[in-house]
Amino acid sequence: MAASVVDTYERLLEAWNRRDADAFAALFAEDGSSVGFDGSQMNGRGEIGSELRAIFASHPGQGEIIPEVNAVQSMLVVDEDDQPRIALLQSTPAAFHGRPHLAAALTEELTAVLRTGRVVERV
Repeated sequence: MAASVVDTYERLLEAWNRRDADAFAALFAEDGSSVGFDGSQMNGRGEIGSELRAIFASHPGQGEIIPEVNAVQSMLVVDEDDQPRIALLQSTPAAFHGRPHLAAALTEELTAVLRTGRVVERV
C-alpha cells in the first residue's frame, strides 16, 4: 500500500501543477476532505473540484517559490473500490516560528524541486 500512497500523492501534485481541478478531485474518496493552507475546507469530491476550478481561474501560476506561503501536507489514504483514494488532505503553513533555518531549508528543497521538475523524492 505504501507505493500506492506515494503514487497517489505524486498524481495529486502533478494535477495541482497542471491546474487540473478535475484530476485533483478524482483522487479523493467520494466523501473526502481537504483543508487548505488558509484553513478553508472543501468536503466531497464535487466541492473539491468546483472550488479548485474557481481558485485556478482567479490565481495565475507562479514561476518561483514564495516562502511566506510554504506549507507542509499530511494525507490520509483509504481503499475505496480497490483504489487508493484520499480521505483527508491537510495543508499547514510552514511558519517554523523562531526557527528560520528550517524555513530556509524547506524553501531550498522546494526550489530544487521546481528546478528539476521532480514532484516526489522516491526513497
